[in-house]
Amino acid sequence: MRKLKEKEVKIIQYLMLVVLFGVAFVLPAYGVRVQMKESAGLNAQGNTGAQMQDNAGTQGSMRMQGTGENAGMGGKGKAGEGSGADAAGKGTIVIDAGHGGFDSGMVGGSGITEKVLNLVYAKKLEALLTEAGYRVVQTRDTEEGLYDADESHKKAQDMQRRCAVIEQEQPLLAVSIHQNSYPQDASVCGPQVFYYEHSAEGEQLAKCIQTCMNEQLEIARPRVQKGNASYYILKRSASTTVIVECGFLTNPAEEAKLQEEVYQDKLVKAVCDGVLQYLNDADSQVGK
Repeated sequence: MRKLKEKEVKIIQYLMLVVLFGVAFVLPAYGVRVQMKESAGLNAQGNTGAQMQDNAGTQGSMRMQGTGENAGMGGKGKAGEGSGADAAGKGTIVIDAGHGGFDSGMVGGSGITEKVLNLVYAKKLEALLTEAGYRVVQTRDTEEGLYDADESHKKAQDMQRRCAVIEQEQPLLAVSIHQNSYPQDASVCGPQVFYYEHSAEGEQLAKCIQTCMNEQLEIARPRVQKGNASYYILKRSASTTVIVECGFLTNPAEEAKLQEEVYQDKLVKAVCDGVLQYLNDADSQVGK
């Protein structure tokens, strides 16, 4: 019995040794694997964190760039945002399509109204001047007038607000588009430009436009630019302003021409060329 017990003790001791050796080999290996997993996890978290920082930095950079670009565009294409060279390219020009709303202006024999034709010519002129590098502001770009619906003196308010746009924009110049009439004699025809008679700059601008229209439209009996001291927009305008009377709605032949797109394009090109000639001459004088 004693020998049996001694054998059992030896067996137990042997098993304990085996267990101890096993633990000695297995635990370090397990620890290495755990450490590797933990390291891998930390690396992954570090990479994710770095990536998030990179993305945040990129997004922040994009926001800063976007803000800069938006700030750079802030002065373009909107009334009241200035007409400096940086904000408006070569400068700002105001185009005023005369009449609008309840005020139809002159009405031709065909029923065409001046307010409709004025807007057509104003938008065509805007396209040409914009293409030439100028910022264009329209006093109206719909058939509505510039007055409040409940205003009792709509015409007066309308004219005041047109002049207010010009004063606010402080443009290089302003061109007011109109159609003429002379009921006493239906044969009277031809475009004509009016300027404020006390403005040397206005006279020069009117002369440039009138000359271009006479030549390019091949006017048989060419008119000359004419000074005026009573027209509200000429007298009250804060900038060099002219009124372009495109033609006479009381002349049946000219009324028909004024509604032809080919003629409209020729006329606005002549007006645009006159404006550009005036501005180029003004720049030349400044350079001397």
